[in-house]
Amino acid sequence: MGNEGIVKNVDTSSWQTDLACDQWIALPVSGPRPPARYKHAAVVVDEKLYIVGGSRNGRHLSDVQVFDFRNLLWSKIKLKSNSDKFEDSGSQEVLPGISAHNMVRWGDKLLLLGGNSKKSSDSIIVWFIDLETHHCGIVETSGNVPVARGGQSMTLVGSRLIMIGGEDRTRRLLNDVNVLDLETMTWDMMKVTQTPPAPRFDHAAAVNAERYLLIFGGCSHATFFNDLHVLDLEAMEWSQPQIQGDLVAPRAGHAGITIDENWYIVGGGDNKNGCPETLVLNMSKLVWSVSTSVKQRDALASEGLTVCSVTIDGKKHLVAFGGYNGNYSNEVFVMMPKLRDSSQPKIFQSPAAAAAAASVTAAYALSKIEIFDSKTAELNSKGPENHHYEQDLTVEVEALTEEKSMLELSLVEVKAENSRIGQNIEVNSTHAELSKELLSVQGQLVAERSRCFKLEAQISELQKKLELVQSIEDEVQALRGQKSALERDELSSSAQRQGSGGVWRWIAGGGVD
Repeated sequence: MGNEGIVKNVDTSSWQTDLACDQWIALPVSGPRPPARYKHAAVVVDEKLYIVGGSRNGRHLSDVQVFDFRNLLWSKIKLKSNSDKFEDSGSQEVLPGISAHNMVRWGDKLLLLGGNSKKSSDSIIVWFIDLETHHCGIVETSGNVPVARGGQSMTLVGSRLIMIGGEDRTRRLLNDVNVLDLETMTWDMMKVTQTPPAPRFDHAAAVNAERYLLIFGGCSHATFFNDLHVLDLEAMEWSQPQIQGDLVAPRAGHAGITIDENWYIVGGGDNKNGCPETLVLNMSKLVWSVSTSVKQRDALASEGLTVCSVTIDGKKHLVAFGGYNGNYSNEVFVMMPKLRDSSQPKIFQSPAAAAAAASVTAAYALSKIEIFDSKTAELNSKGPENHHYEQDLTVEVEALTEEKSMLELSLVEVKAENSRIGQNIEVNSTHAELSKELLSVQGQLVAERSRCFKLEAQISELQKKLELVQSIEDEVQALRGQKSALERDELSSSAQRQGSGGVWRWIAGGGVD
């Protein structure tokens, strides 16, 4: 791991000579700086860093700022509307405030996609900025246009932009895969197999060998991730490979950029702490390492920053800008990465593809052995009349025999590898079946849990009813007691009245006789 507190300020005239490998420095900026921000978008074109939009104190920004690495000066671009209706309106914003969006260079234009904006839309909007004329407008797209969202990843692969995940306007988390063909400006939703990453936003993405799309980190509404997922763009199949090297902390809002086989990850955090380390993933070997580290409260340990690569005097540098870690940043940092090992890559392959490759190698080795056996037999069949060449042929036979032995050894190794891959295929197949069964069981558990909740609610209602019935019964018993007492009182009173009436009747009767 690199040294703590490595970021330092340098002089304008000597910043390149003061720059050591794997060491971040804050560039000395001449003149005014743009407003500090985070969740902006950035791209480098011809030794110039373009910053568009972002957020500050809950307000979306709409400005376009340019930093020139040749003179270390900031400037601002005034956009022109591509629509006639804005020509005479000075109050109308050409580009609305926008944040959590993506930006890529395509030809002589910058394309802005997605994000949170004051201009509401149900579907994702693609904006363009012409680098020569500074015209700005909306690009008309067709096809299966995805739902509007922010915090998604966007990766340029050839002439295709591959968008994954994000969070829509209702805060619904996504993990879908959408592709925009930049030649036709047509959207399409990709059908993928195997287990995709959990829905997330504010993650990072990169492509390796123009085929393998890597997803790292991000968050849901309750969880921060540190997982790595790989999408094979040919097979359209997700996988989660085993990773080696340093342990990495969960994070979201980080930024990434690739240089050769290495994917550099800068910043990010978990809403409590920023991530101070600059990570490097060797995408061929799938090994994490820490390139360097800064202090915990440094601007580089922020969420919502950006990182790009810029070539200066033939050397590639990382350039980072902005971010938020309790304070908004408008510093420009650069780092010159040291050369890293790019030896034999670990090829991303499905088990079936690996087995096929091993079988082809084995078949090739067998054919070579058969050829050498035939050649050996031919040479050994030479009669005495060819005794003149016997010594030369013997040497050739020995050489061929040695090569045959080497190929046979190679064949044994290939067969062993093929057997191992076959076992892995069987294990993976079993794992896939178990995963399906686990998902099924989990689904059943969710259903049972829901049923239990309903039963508990019903039981609670019944208990309330029983309590009410018991209360009613108590009242009925009390009323019965009161009724019995009243009946006894009434009987007693009736008996007394009857007794009194008999005496008077006897007196009255006696008087008559």
